[in-house]
Amino acid sequence: MDMILMDDAKRRSATSMTEGARLIARLERLPVTKPVMWARGCVGMATFFDGYTTIAIAYAMPILSKEWALTPAATAAIISSGYFGQLIGAVIFGWLAERLGRLPVLAIAIAIFAAMSCACIFAWDAHSLMLFRFLQGIGTGGEVPVASAYVNELSGAKKRGRFFLLYELLFLVGLTSAGAIGLVLVPEAGWKAMFIVGMVPVALVIPLRFFLSESPRWLIGKGRLAQAEAIVARLEASAIRSGKALPEPAVATTVIAPKAQGSVKELFGPLYGPRTLLLWVMWFGAYMINNGLVTWLPTLYKTVFNMPVGQAIGYGFITTGAALVASFICALVIDRVGRRRWYIGALAFAVIPLAALYLQGASSALTVLLLATPAFAAVQTVTYSLYLYSGELYPTRLRSLGAGLGSAWLRAGSMAGPWVIGMVVAQGSVAPVFLVFAAVSAFTGLAVWLRAPETTGKSLETLSP
Repeated sequence: MDMILMDDAKRRSATSMTEGARLIARLERLPVTKPVMWARGCVGMATFFDGYTTIAIAYAMPILSKEWALTPAATAAIISSGYFGQLIGAVIFGWLAERLGRLPVLAIAIAIFAAMSCACIFAWDAHSLMLFRFLQGIGTGGEVPVASAYVNELSGAKKRGRFFLLYELLFLVGLTSAGAIGLVLVPEAGWKAMFIVGMVPVALVIPLRFFLSESPRWLIGKGRLAQAEAIVARLEASAIRSGKALPEPAVATTVIAPKAQGSVKELFGPLYGPRTLLLWVMWFGAYMINNGLVTWLPTLYKTVFNMPVGQAIGYGFITTGAALVASFICALVIDRVGRRRWYIGALAFAVIPLAALYLQGASSALTVLLLATPAFAAVQTVTYSLYLYSGELYPTRLRSLGAGLGSAWLRAGSMAGPWVIGMVVAQGSVAPVFLVFAAVSAFTGLAVWLRAPETTGKSLETLSP
C-alpha cells in the first residue's frame, strides 16, 4: 500500500513539473499583450512616485529648515532617516514577496509610502518628520525590488531588456519631475506641497489589488498551477483578440518543479553565491559614483566656482537630463548589445572623463560639466538597469529577496559617495575625488568582465534554475 502511495505521489509530482514547463513555454511565446502593458503601466506609475518621493524632501528642506530653524545636523538626520528606512524596507518586503506573492506585498508598500507622505504634511518638528520619513522609506524601499521582480516575470526572453527598462525609466522620470514640481510649487505653496503630491499613489492600490493578476511564474513556483494556467490563458486570449498569431510553445527539456522556499543561505550557495557578490559590487560601486556626483556637483559649482544658485541647479539638471537620455537609449539597444557588454563598455567609458578631470585639475565649472556629465550618464545606465540584471540572475523563489538585499548595497554606496567626497575635499583639492570615482568605475567594470554571465535572450528559468 505504501509503495502504491509513493508511486502515485511521484506521478503527481512528475505531472506537476511537466505542466509547469508547459506553462512557462506558453508564457515565453506570448507577445506583449494589453493586460501586460496595463500591469507595467500601473506598476510603473507607482515606481514613478517612488522616485518622486525619494527626492521630494530635498526640495522641501530649503524652506523647512528656515521655518523650523533646523541645524545642519537635524537637516541631515531628516534626509538620512528616509534612506535608512529604504534599506530596511528593501530587505523586509523582498523577503515577504517570496512568501505572500508580488501583488499583495506591492500594494502594502505603496500604501505605506503614500500614507506616510500624508503624515509628513502634519509633522510638527524635526523628530516627527524624521519618524514619518523613516516609515515612508520602508514603503519606498520595499516597492522597487518587488515591482521589478513582478515586471521581470511578466516578460519573455526575447525583448525582456527593452520591456523592463522602459518601465524602470519611470523611476528616473520621477526623480527629475520632483525637481520641476519643487521649483513650481514650493515657492508658492510651501514645503507641504511636495508631500501632498506624494499622496497620489493611494489611488494605485485599488487597480493593483483588484485588477492585476499575480505573477504566473511565482504561482508556478508555488505549485499553484490552476491559477497560473488561468492567467496564461487570459494573456493568450488577449493576444488572439488583438490579431496576433501565437507560435507553438517550445517546451524546455528541463521540467519546472515547485521548489522549497528560497532562503538567504541559498543566495550564498555554489550557484548563486558568486552572482550575489558580483551584484553587490555592482550595486555599491555604481551608486557610490552616481549618487556621490548628483548630490555633490551642485554644491561644488556653488562653493568652489562661486556660481549663482540658479545656475548651479541648472548645471545639475543638464547632467541628470543627459543621464535620462542615455538611459532611454540603453533601454532601446541593450537586448541587441547584451547586458555584459553594455556594462563593461559603460563602466570603462566612465573612467576616461573622470580620469581626465583629475589630470586636468577640475579647473573650471564648464570643464566639470562637460566631463562629469558623460561619466554620470554612462554609469546611470548601469544603476538603473541593475534591477533587470538582478532579476535575471536569481530564480523566482529568490528574485525579490535577492534584489532587496542587493539594493541595500545601493544605500551603502549612496552613503559612501558623499562621505568619500567630504574626506577627500577636506585635504584641500577637488580633483582627487574624480580619481577615486575613476578607480571605483574601473574596479567595478573589471568585476563584470571577470564574473558577469550574459543573460540576453535567455528565459529566466534557463538562467536561474
